[in-house]
Order: sequence, then C-alpha cells, then structure tokens
Amino acid sequence: MVSTVIVIALVLVGGAATAAVFNRDPTRQALVLSFLGLSLALLFMAVQAPDVALSQLAVGSAVTPLMILLAVRKVKRESTDQDGDESESP
Repeated sequence: MVSTVIVIALVLVGGAATAAVFNRDPTRQALVLSFLGLSLALLFMAVQAPDVALSQLAVGSAVTPLMILLAVRKVKRESTDQDGDESESP
C-alpha cells in the first residue's frame, strides 16, 4: 500500500516537472510550479518526512510561485512603460 502511494506521488512529480519544463508562458509555468511543489510535499509525506513536506508546501507551493508571478508582472509593467516613453520622445 505504501509503495503504491510513493509510486503515484513519483508519477505526479514527474508529470508536473515535465509540464513545468515544456510550458513557455511564465505565468502558467509558475502555476505548474505550484502544483509541482504540492506533489513534492505529497511525496515527502509518503516517505515519512513531514517536516520537509511542510517546508516544501510553504516555500515550493506558495512563496516561490508568488515571487515569480510578481517578478513577471513587474517586468511586463516596466516594458510597457518603456514602450510608452519611446513613443512620446521626438
């Protein structure tokens, strides 16, 4: 029973990691990365490492994707600001 849960968790991790690599849109990639962190936390719980699972849940599923989304938002905003400044100059 336990080995079945570990195999399922490994398949989820492998699928989520592959989806994160092949996804080209940074926003979607951050969301897939969040799912990857959640599936890693499930894997850590399956191998009886609850402290690592809790850390992974907090950092990998919430904080890192949030930081990526905020960085992408700021870069997009600055690129539109620069495009607007260039069109106004003589």
